[in-house]
Amino acid sequence: MQTVLVCGVDEAGRGPLAGPVYAAAVILDPARRVNGLADSKLLSAERREILAARIKERAIAWAVAFATVEEIDRINIFHASMLAMRRAVQALRVTPHEAWIDGNACPPQLGCPAKAFVDGDARHKPISAASILAKTARDAEMAALHLRYPQYGFDNHKGYGTPEHLEALGRTGPCEIHRRSFYAVGVFFQQDLFAASWSAMAQAVRVRSYRMYCDAVKLSTGAALARERATLAKFDTQRNRLRREYADVRAAPEASPHVDLVDEMLSKARQGLRGRRA
Repeated sequence: MQTVLVCGVDEAGRGPLAGPVYAAAVILDPARRVNGLADSKLLSAERREILAARIKERAIAWAVAFATVEEIDRINIFHASMLAMRRAVQALRVTPHEAWIDGNACPPQLGCPAKAFVDGDARHKPISAASILAKTARDAEMAALHLRYPQYGFDNHKGYGTPEHLEALGRTGPCEIHRRSFYAVGVFFQQDLFAASWSAMAQAVRVRSYRMYCDAVKLSTGAALARERATLAKFDTQRNRLRREYADVRAAPEASPHVDLVDEMLSKARQGLRGRRA
């Protein structure tokens, strides 16, 4: 009886503000088990590295691929993730009979039938294996990029929007591996709205003003997506909290263009909420 070759596929790096998005494809060998496979996010970095080596040694076939920052900005992160997954599957030295994809969508033109599984990296071993290879490959790339851009701390946060990373962006602005299509980076390229006045500020105010803007965008975006009847009151509470938290920025004369920008953004978000309730 012929064995059905199932290829697990997963990506790593959809959410970060910087760096490529990676994907891996793995066909496990039933005769050479790899114990301890799990969602890569639940494993320590050391455990992921150990398992990655075992997967590469024992799998029937495996491949890792990526989509560049330029591709992410051109076609958006979802399609770039799909592209990286397709490249990984097509790079396998053995053609699978079927691909199992983590998530709720399958990349087009894989060359084989495909099924999508929500939380597949926790439910199916082939996808778990792919998540581990994708994660370790991307982490290694971000550690290498840290050597070129040490001011951002890529070796620690791997490009995600952590407080450390946002502080670095507020100090120095983005570099060439930051994703301009992500709002926390794209704002630096809106010359008429942000960058010119931002660059003239003292560093302490500059960093805080940038953080205020990022928090305001999060609040406005959340308001646009909300559907609860009590959202307007919640929004006002969060807006007042944000004003208190950044009272120092609001009191700085050089930050007034940013304060006006944030206030206008939040006012429009609130109007949108009132319109939905009407």
